[in-house]
Amino acid sequence: MTSTENVLVLPVLPLKNTVLFPHLFMPLAVGRPNSIAAVEAVLATEEKAFVVVAQRDGNNEQPSMEDLYSIGTRAVIKKMARGEGVIELIVQGVERVSLLKAEQTEPFLKARVHPLPEPQDTGAEVEALYRAVVDLAARVLELAQVQVPVNVQQLVAQTQDPLRFAYLLGSMLSLDVAREQALLEAPTRAEALRLLHGYLTHEVQVLELRKKISTAAETEMSKQQREYMLRQQLQAIQEELGEKSPEKAEVEELRRRLSEADLPDNVRKEAERELNRLERLPPAAPDYQVIRTYLDFVLELPWNKMTTDVIDLARARQVLDEDHFDLNDIKDRILEDLAVLKLNPEAKAPILCLVGPPGVGKTSLGQSIARSLGRAFERMSLGGLHDEAELRGHRRTYVGAMPGRLLQAIRRAGVKNPVLMLDEIDKLGRDYRGDPASAMLEILDPAQNYQFRDNYLDLPFDLSKVFFITTANTLDTIPRPLLDRMEVIRLSGYSEEEKVEIAKRYLLPRRLKEAGLTAEQLQIQPDALLHIISRYTREAGVRELERMLGSIARKVARRFAEGKTEPVTVGVKDLADFLGPERVRPEHFRKNLPPGVSTGLAWTEAGGDVLYVEATLLQNGRGMRLTGQLGEVMKESARAAQSFVWSHAEALGIDPDMFRRNGVHVHVPAGAVPKDGPSAGVALATALTSLYTGVPVRSDVAMTGEITLTGLVLPVGGIKEKVLAARRAGIHHVILPRDNEMDLRELPDNVRAEMRFTLAERIEDVLAAALPQVAERLREAALT
Repeated sequence: MTSTENVLVLPVLPLKNTVLFPHLFMPLAVGRPNSIAAVEAVLATEEKAFVVVAQRDGNNEQPSMEDLYSIGTRAVIKKMARGEGVIELIVQGVERVSLLKAEQTEPFLKARVHPLPEPQDTGAEVEALYRAVVDLAARVLELAQVQVPVNVQQLVAQTQDPLRFAYLLGSMLSLDVAREQALLEAPTRAEALRLLHGYLTHEVQVLELRKKISTAAETEMSKQQREYMLRQQLQAIQEELGEKSPEKAEVEELRRRLSEADLPDNVRKEAERELNRLERLPPAAPDYQVIRTYLDFVLELPWNKMTTDVIDLARARQVLDEDHFDLNDIKDRILEDLAVLKLNPEAKAPILCLVGPPGVGKTSLGQSIARSLGRAFERMSLGGLHDEAELRGHRRTYVGAMPGRLLQAIRRAGVKNPVLMLDEIDKLGRDYRGDPASAMLEILDPAQNYQFRDNYLDLPFDLSKVFFITTANTLDTIPRPLLDRMEVIRLSGYSEEEKVEIAKRYLLPRRLKEAGLTAEQLQIQPDALLHIISRYTREAGVRELERMLGSIARKVARRFAEGKTEPVTVGVKDLADFLGPERVRPEHFRKNLPPGVSTGLAWTEAGGDVLYVEATLLQNGRGMRLTGQLGEVMKESARAAQSFVWSHAEALGIDPDMFRRNGVHVHVPAGAVPKDGPSAGVALATALTSLYTGVPVRSDVAMTGEITLTGLVLPVGGIKEKVLAARRAGIHHVILPRDNEMDLRELPDNVRAEMRFTLAERIEDVLAAALPQVAERLREAALT
């Protein structure tokens, strides 16, 4: 120990969950290496003095100066005994000290401390608080029913100082570290007594409530004990008579499981009622197995069992990046929901709907969310589900009744807060057996699902803690009320460059592992990967691409299994041997378009596609003929386009009699593929304008957008897929509605850099880019 102007330099011993008060003795078990080093240093001194101070966080195994409270107690060692890896001490507090600065941190903490004077304030307030504390202490000891009677008056006589009396009581009460530390840091006697008075008042209230509960419990216990004794006597009589049967043992096992299960009161009451019914039924009764199965299901459900969320946003981002390439907007949206759950654990779990083409990673995203949260994951497919009872369960009055698939998934998960994926929600069926989509309204509504009643269970089960994730390929078939309950997150298709990266990082390593190959045994060149993507697959996702890679891996694995040892490198020229002839003929843009033909863009479930709209005049014909398996909406767009061109015939330099003398035939190849939607409106209008004016449309321009009779160009969906389709076809100029400008942010940076976009508000803007000569006529007509 060193001292300079009333400042001491002493070893510091951190305490995990208690506080040492001045003048009091305390046993300590020292086991941490740093703490043992500090004690050894203290024992080597004559004074045996050191500082004992509480940690702010008891779980910290290596606390620093910042992790300790600023006021502790100088203490001396009175007795010491060594054990296996532990030193047992009895220490006595001497005085309070203030920790100023750390002098050393290794091998143990040593700090500069300044002794604090003991408060000496007196007066009427101190006397009044002292007496009140004495009375409350007597009441606490009376209610606590301690085994060894403690006479408060004797304590008062032995401890004349009110502050020491406060410290003594503070050490006797079951106070947490923060409250004990506040008592130690009290600057005056009055403040210390005031704190202790509050602690004792709270303790009295808790003990009185505990006594009330204990009295009520003893009354209930006596009733239960009487029933138990009677059952035991009945059981003994049955055993004496040899009448105990396997069914009785089964009932007893159910009763034991019921007593040990953590069930809500209303559930326990219903289960006990059913168990009593089961006990009275003969095994041959029809309801015996029904009730037996029902009770098994009730006991297996996780009524109150939950996993604790481990929400680490950095780890969650790492998990999402490990499992999925790009999708930054989607990942940010998921991390926002996780951040809300971290700040407010009681918040309702979001209900997400992941919408996108097949193979873009919707299901695996749900698994990644569960992994980042540390929750159980269950998947339930809704595709083709027609019967509402599949979700809600069947009533137990029916033979072969079963609980709904939803609660079965919860039972498999084993907790009431899993991540539950409802796959293919857009493919729910509907017929005479019910409407599953209507049943989903309650399941996915946080205002209702906290008391979800399965028809089989017929008891309220809380689904509000379940993290629901639904997936769909399209939103068109989802009823509007159901869609309103979900937060829609759109996953668009991948560009060819993105698919190459996904294949390198995820698909090829996974297929190599499944085939038992190493990265050295099979290598696929980047240009070969790109060729597989463009000539062997036609999809927005990567599912077919993974199948192609799997086919190559299997053929290479066969070579190694037959004894060959040379590593295989697959180039573009080798693909025909591994995968056969090319399966996809890419759509290249037509370099020379005759009048009446325009280039449109379409969205499909496999991504985007280029569509050519062809129109031709029918001499002496009448009306409009439409072919190519066009839907009603697309047919209406064609008629609206013709009406616009006809109404602006003079401005466009078209003889109005052409519309009366000739019919028109519009065809959209390929004829075997059904097509619908309003997004071909501008392509239809441009093709008809080109037909009637005789001016060909520019062949390097593709377009999409809905039109109105007045010439407005309205926004459409699927912009990313359509732009990528134009780029694949070699078209680098795309006309889009002005209101779709925000959708361009979804495009990869390299695609935006390569492409040129014309944003149109009216059909005149479209014609200016696709038919410059006709647009000039419109401008001249507007000036005149």
